[in-house]
Amino acid sequence: MSSLVLSRRDIDFLLFEWLKVTELCERARYAEHSRDTMDAALDVAEQIATTYFAPFNKKGDQQEPTYQNGRVETLEELTVALREFASAGLLAADKDYDLGGMQLPVVVERTCLTWFLGANYGFACYPLLTMANAGLLMHYGSAEQIDSYVHPMLAGRFSGTMCLSEPGAGSGLSEVRTRAEPQSDGSYRLFGAKMWISGGEHEASENIIHLVLARIPGSPPGVKGLSLFLVPRRLLAADGTLGERNDIAFAGLNHKMGTHSTVNCLLNFGEGRFLLDGKPGAKGWLVGGVNQGLACMFLMMNEARIAVGLAATALGYTAYLHSLDYARTRLQGRLPSNKDPSSPPVPIIAHPDVRRMLLAQKCYAEGSLALMLYCARLVDDERTLEGDLCRDATLLLDILTPIAKSWPSQWCLKGCDLAIQVHGGYGYTRDYNVEQFYRDNRLNQIHEGTHGIHGLDLLGRKVAMAGGRAFELLMDRIGETIARCGQLPALVGFAQQLEPRVRRIKAVTRMLVEMPERDRALSNASVYLEVLGHVVVAWLWLDQLIVVNSRAGDFYEGKRRAADYFFKWELPGVDAPLDRLDAADTATFEMREAWF
Repeated sequence: MSSLVLSRRDIDFLLFEWLKVTELCERARYAEHSRDTMDAALDVAEQIATTYFAPFNKKGDQQEPTYQNGRVETLEELTVALREFASAGLLAADKDYDLGGMQLPVVVERTCLTWFLGANYGFACYPLLTMANAGLLMHYGSAEQIDSYVHPMLAGRFSGTMCLSEPGAGSGLSEVRTRAEPQSDGSYRLFGAKMWISGGEHEASENIIHLVLARIPGSPPGVKGLSLFLVPRRLLAADGTLGERNDIAFAGLNHKMGTHSTVNCLLNFGEGRFLLDGKPGAKGWLVGGVNQGLACMFLMMNEARIAVGLAATALGYTAYLHSLDYARTRLQGRLPSNKDPSSPPVPIIAHPDVRRMLLAQKCYAEGSLALMLYCARLVDDERTLEGDLCRDATLLLDILTPIAKSWPSQWCLKGCDLAIQVHGGYGYTRDYNVEQFYRDNRLNQIHEGTHGIHGLDLLGRKVAMAGGRAFELLMDRIGETIARCGQLPALVGFAQQLEPRVRRIKAVTRMLVEMPERDRALSNASVYLEVLGHVVVAWLWLDQLIVVNSRAGDFYEGKRRAADYFFKWELPGVDAPLDRLDAADTATFEMREAWF
């Protein structure tokens, strides 16, 4: 039976036929790899995800973490799953050999991670955060910090978190009030509260390493005065063994709509519940420079943003496969042309409206996976190319990051909604998995920045960065694909549909960037993000069609039909929003609170 988590056939197509990932083996960093080693990693990921993660997805949803006898209790199966994940080397899959890693291409490592996100998103959040935490410390941490904390994290002994938001501040990091007071030994004592901390307290690892944004007294106001600190739950003795409890107090669980098996909590730093040397304050150490906290944290935040898009993709993909399987086996009704009530009912996939919903899901899920793997391939280019080629990969990744986070979060949630609809009334019950997929996926439009925040980032910063070079590069890449398709008779029609929308995007972008009233120009930034996201995904579908064009078989025909659907039914949806953007519509900008 084919997997209901992901399609390995689609993965093989995207990695090896479209992105030609084996060409990376010609670069020094990946010289020891081959198609065989990549396949082996994918096989291991699928096997562990299927055996240790997927079977407990529903159990973790129904049995949330609880606080009992001074401990946050989670499922025993979570501890086992995380141990298996770490034992397979997946925490360090893309890391250097001298860190115990495999130096696997990032695009393959991210694909491996997608299996876990689709199998059990709640469980997968723990290693996801740990990997991002370790990656930041590898980049900005001291040699001592890397030795003491990164190595145990990559081995699976320690886990990691990111502590940004505070009660009442939310995404407004300029409002962070947690303070860090310098000590004579070079450490700091932290005081304050952090909210929405995923993986913030549990017993599934020996230690939890928090990366905390805080202010050193005398620092400037706003985000320019933030510094980053490494604050472990348990301090380490001189020999590296676990020592006394740090002054970090668990203050309560957040009860969420979905991802129930991921602990999410409020933490108080420096409450005085665990005194160190007879005085309060959570002991921590500066990471990076003073007042450079946000710049450091952006490394982890950007990785987390792309991971959110990947999670949304995985949930949309598994929801699609579950509804496809249901539609093939669920018997109900007859085609309108059949008037014989004694004839047997047909599988619901025979009904055109069900196929419409499945086709939309296929477009969203497979289009999102293509987007996420394309971005991962850019990370490999960043790591292994030099000069202009490296710079171009960085710029493309920068401008695509808000789209990679937001487009799958929006449209794969729509796919989950359609999966429920395909199941009918059963889809609204807990007897089937699709209602959980929807609940788990709903958060992805919110955390690591809402659509509104990423719209502002894209239109307010990314399209103008480096003198507009990132936007220009993206448009050039799209233009190259259009030009190639113009030489292929079967694809000319697709190119002719995309090209005028690209021209309009360029003109609208220029107009909005040059508009002197910045607040007005950015008032419809979310709409701009949605429009550019649709154009980007249409481009990636078209780019895949170049590979599909000369190949026969059901798989390739399915790709052609999905692309055709996207271009006929989804891409035209950008036209009306483009009209409103082009007219600099002020409906939202001019609305006043009293008028609601």
